[in-house]
Amino acid sequence: MTQDELKQKVAEAALPYIKDVPIIGVGTGSTVTHFINFLADFRADIEGAVSSSIKTTEHLKKIGIPVLELNDVNGLDVYVDGADEVNPRRQCIKGGGAALTREKIIAAASKKFVCIADESKAVDVLGKFPLPVEVIPMARSYVARELVKLGGQPIWRQNCITDNSCEILDVHNLSIVDPVALEILINAIPGVVTVGLFAQRAADVVLISKGNDIVTY
Repeated sequence: MTQDELKQKVAEAALPYIKDVPIIGVGTGSTVTHFINFLADFRADIEGAVSSSIKTTEHLKKIGIPVLELNDVNGLDVYVDGADEVNPRRQCIKGGGAALTREKIIAAASKKFVCIADESKAVDVLGKFPLPVEVIPMARSYVARELVKLGGQPIWRQNCITDNSCEILDVHNLSIVDPVALEILINAIPGVVTVGLFAQRAADVVLISKGNDIVTY
């Protein structure tokens, strides 16, 4: 199977988790793109979706699913999103698509976070994928210096402006053995909007496509 076929397979495996769920949370990324395409067959059963990015909003509207503001719903039962890395404790690195802040907000507001990924994203220790940190633009250099103190090598993701009009630092060379502690530490740096560690609020279910099988954490 190609990587794209694996993404499609795991996206389809998430569909049972949205059965009888009228309003769903929908993330961002290439695997989620396949998931949204599958949703087209369930339009009649879905009252609406809360979207984590402008790109996802446009895709949902294109297939005829109304997009709702999180402020207008009383929480969410299920949120489906991908990951750039995920460990056996269901902790993730996210933010390769620059939607980490909205993704983290929706995950926090959801009763169940279902993470879908192909086998290339499954790791024992997080950190090989550069850790995204969304920052207020005026704080970028200051935050970068603080991240160096933590042992990372931050690189400014140039020509990338988030949906929140902020910027991204991608932190290389981290071996994240305690994701919760690092998430708290980086989030406490003034100027950080959020870090792409989903450890305090990890996924509740992780679906990994591995060859012809779906592995569930």
